[in-house]
Amino acid sequence: MIHDRYQLAFKLYPYERSGDQDTDQPVRHPVVVMGGGPIGIATALDLGLQGIPVVVLDDHEGIGMGSRAICFAKRSLEIADRYGCGKPMLDKGVVWNLGKVFHDDRKVFEFNLLPEEGHKFPAFINLQQPYFERFLVERVREAQANGAPIKLRGKNRVDNVTPHDDHVTLEITTPDGPYTIEADWLIGCDGASSPLRGMMGLDFEGRVFEDSFLIADIKMVNDTFPTERWFWFEPYFKSGASTLLHKQPDGVWRVDFQIGWDVDRKKELQEENVRARLDAMLGEVDYEIVWTSIYTFQCRRMKKFRHGRVLFAGDSAHQVSPFGARGANSGMQDVDNLGWKLGLVVGGKAPESLLDSYDTERVFGADENILNSTRSTDFITPKSKISYTFRNAVLDLAEQYEFARPLVNSGRLSVPCTYDAGPLNSADALPGGPVRTRPGSPCPDVPLDDGFLLDRLGGGFVLLTIDAEAPDSLDEGGIPLTRVALSAADGMKDLLAARYLGEAASGVYLIRPDQHVAARWHTFDDAATRAALRLAVGLE
Repeated sequence: MIHDRYQLAFKLYPYERSGDQDTDQPVRHPVVVMGGGPIGIATALDLGLQGIPVVVLDDHEGIGMGSRAICFAKRSLEIADRYGCGKPMLDKGVVWNLGKVFHDDRKVFEFNLLPEEGHKFPAFINLQQPYFERFLVERVREAQANGAPIKLRGKNRVDNVTPHDDHVTLEITTPDGPYTIEADWLIGCDGASSPLRGMMGLDFEGRVFEDSFLIADIKMVNDTFPTERWFWFEPYFKSGASTLLHKQPDGVWRVDFQIGWDVDRKKELQEENVRARLDAMLGEVDYEIVWTSIYTFQCRRMKKFRHGRVLFAGDSAHQVSPFGARGANSGMQDVDNLGWKLGLVVGGKAPESLLDSYDTERVFGADENILNSTRSTDFITPKSKISYTFRNAVLDLAEQYEFARPLVNSGRLSVPCTYDAGPLNSADALPGGPVRTRPGSPCPDVPLDDGFLLDRLGGGFVLLTIDAEAPDSLDEGGIPLTRVALSAADGMKDLLAARYLGEAASGVYLIRPDQHVAARWHTFDDAATRAALRLAVGLE
């Protein structure tokens, strides 16, 4: 019998009747989030911690079935840490940095995802999505207890939306009957099938790949595999055209089998057929099947992520193949980008046009993810004899020659997007500065004497100075800017200099609330800093 251990979760936001259901006229809310998955809850947490009232509507009462996403990148953990829930995720998750690639029964090579030191978080953890969601909701409950204006409403199904010039009307069904509310802003975080997208007559553009993958989450009695990511091309055990194995918490292992396009899904999911593939792979190993599913992946996105007062984030806005763990991780970057911008707009400190930069930057990020995901998919599932021959030639060369290893693509793993040529960036004015911290880039962490750099930066606009003088604070158009002053002699000075100075003797960085670089200079200049800050909030 196949069990679903993930159903032990969790009515995290059970249905409760709200006051909105007892009013004669629809209640207007500043922000409504449609969808209570990880992206919707993270969005509510981001806004609520800013003091922005937000209501989350979901047609369920908590975490859905299955482990679904399991691989969360360093950047997602850094974002969650800023929200106050990174530590429990790290404590529960399985940390891994080493990956191995096999062809048939031969190891082609291995790789380390985080070969450099000096980061608070590892490159990746494996953590079942139900746990990720639970930690977010628990943090919401803590924030609510401290006054954060967040409301989670389970069993509140949105059946219709009507966009207007300055708000959106939502018609909602509950166990107690229907009611209507209004939202100044509506954020769609309702997943790949997005009812909201359908209600608005919107769709995706992109590719659907003609292949199927069988997922099996299993718990082995005698766990002998190391905590590493193993990927087989044309595995010797013949359970699929490719196979992926990696470990999750609670002694559960995720196995992905590539099983082809023209398959009988119902038949493939029968327990005896799932076990036949697993037995061929594992040999004489006792195991319990925890959860199974079959997926066909897509690399697609909406043409635009902003439609007036309606914005889309996460899978509702874009979809990629699971290779590279770009789904939930790119969704968290959507939240990180949108939250501070919407907070400024709702607070009256920035024009609505600032939200156009969310569309610009995150469409750019989605296209980068789709490009990398498509390349991974084409390498893993070659569609022609020539592609197949090339793929196997690369694998043969990579076994012996290092130059060929970057060409092996078993899933380029998720890294944060750099918004090159982004509309909020100022021109780079730090001669000799490192490429990795150019304007538009996410800030890399650095260990300091009293902790880590990203903890010091926090979630507001920051002026980071390294061996440079500047005022401790300034205000431009109601936007406060706080200085974080460091010296290349602080902490691990070589890392700070390498990541933020390069060949420069000093540096001044304007850092956005999502910890992306907006501008940088050799020394502080008041006029340039104020101009860059105005540009970063859409006032220029």
